[in-house]
Amino acid sequence: MLVKDIYNHLNSISPFELQESWDNSGLIVGDMTDSFKRIYISLDLDINIVDKLKPNSLVITHHPLIFKGVKTINNQQYSTKLLQKLIKKDIKLISMHTNIDKTHLNMFVGNEILGLDFHQVSDFVVEAKVDMSLDNLQKLIKEKLGIKYLKTVPSHKHIKSISLTTGAGASLLPYIKSDCFLTGDIKYHEAMEAKTLGVTLIDINHYESEQFFTKLLYKLLKPYIKEHKLKVELLQSINPFEIKK
Repeated sequence: MLVKDIYNHLNSISPFELQESWDNSGLIVGDMTDSFKRIYISLDLDINIVDKLKPNSLVITHHPLIFKGVKTINNQQYSTKLLQKLIKKDIKLISMHTNIDKTHLNMFVGNEILGLDFHQVSDFVVEAKVDMSLDNLQKLIKEKLGIKYLKTVPSHKHIKSISLTTGAGASLLPYIKSDCFLTGDIKYHEAMEAKTLGVTLIDINHYESEQFFTKLLYKLLKPYIKEHKLKVELLQSINPFEIKK
């Protein structure tokens, strides 16, 4: 199969033109006319994953390996060290980031992972009506997302509405109308802002909230995989953070 074939199919699922202006989704390594023998799907790339990849393959990730212009390629930087290895092994790379956040990932995590009834209210925000205590919501999040410890700004003891943005969505806080906002990478001053606005804020972490990208994309590609008899492997990238008691 050629890269352009799978690229066009991915584009039909979640158009790359929907990505944010600062994003770098799309074909990052390789050419559209390149061929490949197998597909790997992963949230991210890390050195262990790249070392395991078989030559002449295609990797589809959520997070782009490169966001900004590269001026120097060496072994001292995360992105360029992996970039060298990918090129040497003839591995192509496509990333689906903010485009699939908007079209699928937030809804998937809210509905199929958390098991709540979310609907989309904007590009990056999905919302659900609920009737549950904050304690029970926290227990649900910890169980479904695999988070041991939650950082919470508690403004409500009982939650009637939830907004969700996977990854880092705290910049959207001023636009949230729900009792509770679930997102990751929350900073101190954002927590103070939530307290002022009267919004219960729960940090669901970046990795934990987006780790389901591989499961989602495989589900979306399954009919195409079966039709074209593609070899596909799902990979689990590492969480760079380690939490110790």
